[in-house]
Amino acid sequence: MKRKVIFTTALFVALICMTYIAYAQPARLPIPNIGIQVGQAENPQDYVDSIKLMIIITILALVPSFIVLMTSFTRIVVVLSFVRNALSTQQTPPNQVLIGLALFLTLFIMAPVYTTVNEEAIKPYLEETITQQEAIEIGSKPIRDFMLKQTRQKDLALFISAAQLEQPEAAEDVPFTALIPAFVISELKTAFQIGFLIYIPFIVIDMIVASILMSMGMFMLPPVTISLPFKLLLFVMVDGWYLVVKSLLESFA
Repeated sequence: MKRKVIFTTALFVALICMTYIAYAQPARLPIPNIGIQVGQAENPQDYVDSIKLMIIITILALVPSFIVLMTSFTRIVVVLSFVRNALSTQQTPPNQVLIGLALFLTLFIMAPVYTTVNEEAIKPYLEETITQQEAIEIGSKPIRDFMLKQTRQKDLALFISAAQLEQPEAAEDVPFTALIPAFVISELKTAFQIGFLIYIPFIVIDMIVASILMSMGMFMLPPVTISLPFKLLLFVMVDGWYLVVKSLLESFA
C-alpha cells in the first residue's frame, strides 16, 4: 500500500514538473518576415496608382467632416438634442438613434444637390468628357449655392474681412475657406433659435408643476419627476416628432 502511495505521489510530481517546463519554454512559432521597402517604381503606372490610393484614403478620412460641416447635419442633430433635453428624458432616444435620424434626414435634404453633382460633374468626368479641374468646379457650384442660401451675410462678411479678401462679386468667387465656417456658425444660430422655441412649452410645464408642489409643501419631491409624464403626454398629443421634422425640412426650403 505504501508503495502505491509513493508511486502515485512521484507520478503526480513528475507531471507537475513537466507541465511547468512546457509552459516555461516559449513557443517557437514561425514569425513572418514583414518589411517595408521604398524604392523607385518600375513603371509610371505604379506611381500613379500609389498616388490615387493615397488620395482616396485621404478623402475617406475627411468624409465625416464634410458631412458635418457642409450639409444640413449640424442643424438637425443640434435641434434633435434640444428636443431630448427639453423632454428631460436623459438618454432616450439614445445617441445612435438621433445621429441615425439626423443622417438620413441629411441625405433626404441634400439629395437634389448630390444628384446635380452626380449628373453634371461625376458622370461626365468618369466618361472622360470633362477634365478633373472642370469636374471640381462644376461639382462645387451646387454645394456652394446650398451653403450660401443658409449662410447669413454678416457671418460671411466676418470671415472674408478676417482673411483680408476682396469682396466677391459673384457666388462663384466665394472661397470655401471663408464659406464653411460662416455656414457652420449660421447653422448653429438657426439651430439654437429653433431649440429656444422648443423649450418654451416644456419650461411652462416645469414652472406649473413646481408651483403646485411648493403650494402643497412637497419640497423634497423633484418637480422633474412629476412633470416628465406631462411633457411626454403633451409631446405625443401634438405629434411632436412630426412637427419637429416638418419644421426642419421647411427651414431648408
